[in-house]
Amino acid sequence: LRYEHELSEPSHFLHSSFPSQQLCCVCVCVCVCVCEQNPQTRAQLEALLASRRLDELRSRLCSRMSFGTAGLRAPMGAGFSRINDLTVIQSTQGLYSYLCRCFPDVSSRGLVVGFDTRGQEESGCSSQRLARLTAAVMLSKDIPVRLFSSYVPTPYVPYAVRKFGAAAGVMITASHNPKEDNGYKVYWCNGAQISSPHDKEILRSIEEQLEPWSASCWEEELAGHCSLRTDPLQEVNSSYMEELNSLCFHRDLNASSPLKFVHSSFHGVGHVFVQQAFRTFGFAPPIPVPEQRDPDPNFSSVRCPNPEEGEAVLELSLRLAERENATVVLATDPDADRLAVAEQSGGCWKVFSGNELAALLGWWMFFNWRESHPEPADAQSVYMLATTVSSKILQAFARIEGFHFEETLPGFKWIGKRMHELAKTGNLMLFAFEESIGFLCGSLVPDKDGVSAAAVVAELAAYLHSRNLTLNQQLHNIYQTYGYHVSKTSYVICNDPPTIQKIFSRIRNFDGEGSYPKTCGGHNVLHVRDVTTGYDSSQPDHRSVLPVTKSSQMITFTLQNGVVATLRTSGTEPKIKYYSELCAALGNSDMAGLQEELQSVTQALLDDFLEPDRNNLIRRFV
Repeated sequence: LRYEHELSEPSHFLHSSFPSQQLCCVCVCVCVCVCEQNPQTRAQLEALLASRRLDELRSRLCSRMSFGTAGLRAPMGAGFSRINDLTVIQSTQGLYSYLCRCFPDVSSRGLVVGFDTRGQEESGCSSQRLARLTAAVMLSKDIPVRLFSSYVPTPYVPYAVRKFGAAAGVMITASHNPKEDNGYKVYWCNGAQISSPHDKEILRSIEEQLEPWSASCWEEELAGHCSLRTDPLQEVNSSYMEELNSLCFHRDLNASSPLKFVHSSFHGVGHVFVQQAFRTFGFAPPIPVPEQRDPDPNFSSVRCPNPEEGEAVLELSLRLAERENATVVLATDPDADRLAVAEQSGGCWKVFSGNELAALLGWWMFFNWRESHPEPADAQSVYMLATTVSSKILQAFARIEGFHFEETLPGFKWIGKRMHELAKTGNLMLFAFEESIGFLCGSLVPDKDGVSAAAVVAELAAYLHSRNLTLNQQLHNIYQTYGYHVSKTSYVICNDPPTIQKIFSRIRNFDGEGSYPKTCGGHNVLHVRDVTTGYDSSQPDHRSVLPVTKSSQMITFTLQNGVVATLRTSGTEPKIKYYSELCAALGNSDMAGLQEELQSVTQALLDDFLEPDRNNLIRRFV
């Protein structure tokens, strides 16, 4: 009856125009068009239906988004597998229902909502609009919402959740993803990103109530006039900058430092907040890259809005630094939760990897902590954390300095969860990181934070400069003390999920059914850990210590020569990532030899296990 009412032609048109096996997809499309109130995304579906692009309709309508390492993330546009008004309303309805089951006082605790600067004209979707719709759903149920009035760094949302004791937080962002994407990132009451079982339960709640409850859910304006909506921007910003002082150890030195810094915000939110963080630390503000200072959802000046890609995407920053005689370049990604750093020395630029920056920041945080805690026994309550695909350099620190080091699954949600557990038992989480340039100095926010990390790196550089050292020189000093750690991280792109399944199935049956590879690059494989299946050959019971994650692929190989190599699928993009690290014995400083050995193993890992040419994988383009 609804089809007859809504369609311009009677429903027998469907039966005469489409084979019976295609009617399900067509009818789903008509249903979505009926309830979709965004005219632009509705027009997208109508155009696909009119042109009979059923494969495209099927990909958009016959699957739903699921929570990955950074929440829901997908291209913007029409369909259940995309980020749009309807899927954000559905997601928020599911979140509301689940929060009501978990928090009897949700109506007093409320929700925090933030957004970045993304937007897409053709779908009418922008982060700000989607954030306001998120607020509207909650407000329609009389749930108070602290909705930021302007774009903010992603770390501000978990910070606000903890500060106000909110039941949860939502950040509308796709971080460093391509411009076509957006996302819906959920934080729990402890400020950490949601993990199992919350993610699965929220998805179940979403699927139980897919139709928008009322017209109020679509009222973006409700967030502008409802008395239950407040704006936390000024209070959160002031409080965050005040607490940031806890990470500043040499303010007088900072104020007099001759070093000059360049900062790029990659067309995102970071400019204003990094400037404030520098002032908090006593520095003059960094020199902004003018072409990338202001928000631009098209990311016009970069091929890829991810500073992790290195020198190729830092070109404007490096050239500006050369003109301004600046020594250090800092680049935050579009939502300012990641940080890239480059240093000029001897006429060349050194772009630090995430693992190298972690070595510097981990050393710096412990160095300053030790200054005020000289007793060796004090370190027993200190922890540093890293994701399992990241460098083991913090483990080397811990062995010598006496503090604790732990690994987590990939994704800062696992670090945030563990950080909360440690705090409850009176322990101190001093530093944590993931190799993809995500850092957390101290415990200011239970998530990676590019704003605070930028200020900390600036102070570290200024301190080293006062002692006639560069960041790169200090990195080698660290390696001399704790052992050289040489690492390689890259990826291939695979847009075909069945191919990914085939690749990992082949690895699990490489030397016969249920038999993993026995060698890699001419070196024997000592141990295999498959977190997807829960297998770990290094454990007496062959069960993985890390939690099993059946929804993603991840296999780690430990080789006889000391290389640890991991293959895993990305939780946010269609990538297979590969990581390798060679941890040298103390005294072995043959960097060129170590890099050559690692490169040989890494190439074998790529060619023999992933087979890029046979599987039509797209290699990294920068």
